[in-house]
Amino acid sequence: MKVFLKSTILFVLLFINILVYGQDYVLSLYQGKIPNSKNTGQKEKIEKSDIVLISNVQDPDIAVYLPSKRFATGQAVVICPGGGYWVLAYDLEGTDVAKYLNSIGVAGIVLKYRLPTYGNCIEPHKAPLMDAQRAMRLVRSNAKAWSIDSTKIGIMGFSAGGHLASTLGTHFDLGDKNSTDVVEQKSCRPDFMILMYPVISFTADCTHTGSREALLGKNPDKALVNYYSNELQVQDNTPPAFIAQADNDTGVPIENSLLMYQALRKKKIPAELHILSEGEHGFGLSVNNEHVASWTNSLRLWLKGLNKK
Repeated sequence: MKVFLKSTILFVLLFINILVYGQDYVLSLYQGKIPNSKNTGQKEKIEKSDIVLISNVQDPDIAVYLPSKRFATGQAVVICPGGGYWVLAYDLEGTDVAKYLNSIGVAGIVLKYRLPTYGNCIEPHKAPLMDAQRAMRLVRSNAKAWSIDSTKIGIMGFSAGGHLASTLGTHFDLGDKNSTDVVEQKSCRPDFMILMYPVISFTADCTHTGSREALLGKNPDKALVNYYSNELQVQDNTPPAFIAQADNDTGVPIENSLLMYQALRKKKIPAELHILSEGEHGFGLSVNNEHVASWTNSLRLWLKGLNKK
């Protein structure tokens, strides 16, 4: 009991320090047993070279980056780094992006989600979406404390993280009002989507087979393939989207972005598509190429426009 009390006091003091000084911090998605998980005795792996790669995620969490309250727009973005559902490009497509969002007054929340390829999930294909749904609920439940407008929380993803972001944007619920967990009572519907060189389709010829096999296995059930082909899952209540990709992307074919854009247009859902003539795959913020980096300003203007509605 004393140990528990000390831990609780320590957490409260840390939380107060974070709120006062606006520092970023990490929050586990789940308290207690992680759903859809099994203990394999494995440990998370972090590789640091020119970028930080995280694999074998055991305890999914969110890293919260808050802008100065004076310049905060009230918007927040949950960021899903890519990596083919094998690894997470954690800084290139995560923390670096969160810091950029802070510079334009937007809260950036980096999601470290479980990967389906390491044997620590009971139903592997469900784990990434479960974590994305939980992250959205968790941000919404903390919106007031973090000076976030609970109706202005979006999802962003790069490559396979873009698949996860578009999966959340097409597979969400409005919360379980009967749950004893106040977090689970919150809606996990994102208010907007930002899809960066995303994997979208698992059925079309343009599919990224590596991501599909990582998520669903080599011989997946046809119903699951359709379920995770997100251009087929766009509904009338799918949120608006910003999509950007390089025309010369040899990693994930540009047709993925085109299919999603067409599906959104068919349902009359507002969408903005940017096709860059260069950049290849995995350009992130592309700070060394002004032309490719122009997507960040386009996103800034798009987010500003959303905030007026």
